[in-house]
Amino acid sequence: MIEVENLSKRYGDKTVVDGLNFTVRPAMVTGFLGPNGAGKSTTMRMIAGLDIPTSGQVLIEGQHYRNATAPMAQLGMLLDAKAVHPARSARNHLLALARTNGIGAKRVEEVITQVGLHDVANKRVGGFSLGMGQRLGVATALLGDPAVVVLDEPVNGLDPEGVLWMRNTLASLAKEGRTVFVSSHLMSEMALIAERLVVIGRGKLIADTSLDELIALSSTSTVTVRTPDAARLRDLILGPGISVSSDTADVLSVRGATAEHIGTLAWQSNVPVYELSSQQGSLEEAFMTLTHDAVDYRASGVAE
Repeated sequence: MIEVENLSKRYGDKTVVDGLNFTVRPAMVTGFLGPNGAGKSTTMRMIAGLDIPTSGQVLIEGQHYRNATAPMAQLGMLLDAKAVHPARSARNHLLALARTNGIGAKRVEEVITQVGLHDVANKRVGGFSLGMGQRLGVATALLGDPAVVVLDEPVNGLDPEGVLWMRNTLASLAKEGRTVFVSSHLMSEMALIAERLVVIGRGKLIADTSLDELIALSSTSTVTVRTPDAARLRDLILGPGISVSSDTADVLSVRGATAEHIGTLAWQSNVPVYELSSQQGSLEEAFMTLTHDAVDYRASGVAE
């Protein structure tokens, strides 16, 4: 478990992280979202003990990470996959970390196989592609068999097979009961892997909720209805907070009402319905709505 309590970080007059409070729980994947400059990287560095908070604290499994007796068994972290000596082989990089943390060579071979680097384990890291570097970064994070795993942009540079592998790996780690905290700008991927989301903007907490709740509260869902009696059904559906539009004579597009509600009205009034389908809002739409006022960098010509 990760407990972030009243966490703040200031650099001179600039407040980068401002009073964050949230908990990342085990046995699920929690996504960490925010616009560029929101304070995500600084927050993750404080989780790793690399930056000291101006105020507040972060607890990993109930204690400060700096005090951990077996750090790699408590927290596995990927912040920068390029932070490896380019002249070392992947195997030697992992062996060096293992030996300084009391981890056996057998575990090194296990994570090399787990991340799919067995065939290139003896090659110099400086020749690795971006995706191979990401896999090595994940291997480093998993080396100590940690209870808590924190990954920053883990699918960056991965090909489609690698992206699928990463999804399955994250799901498997959560299923094993580990705490999994993942930062990403890829909304489509986050929508597939995360059960819960923490969203920040300008250093402040914007949302800490489930994926489904965030989408439901911050985006617009539409129900499509096809019926030969569209005019009558439209009159039945209309009410406070409900809008109905139509591009064709027999199809209605409804916002503000559920498919269940519309279906019940149609059934009660003997209106035939040939199609009744819901189109849920996207995580991208919800994210843009939530963070609209917290974006520091917006290109000209971008719709608002």
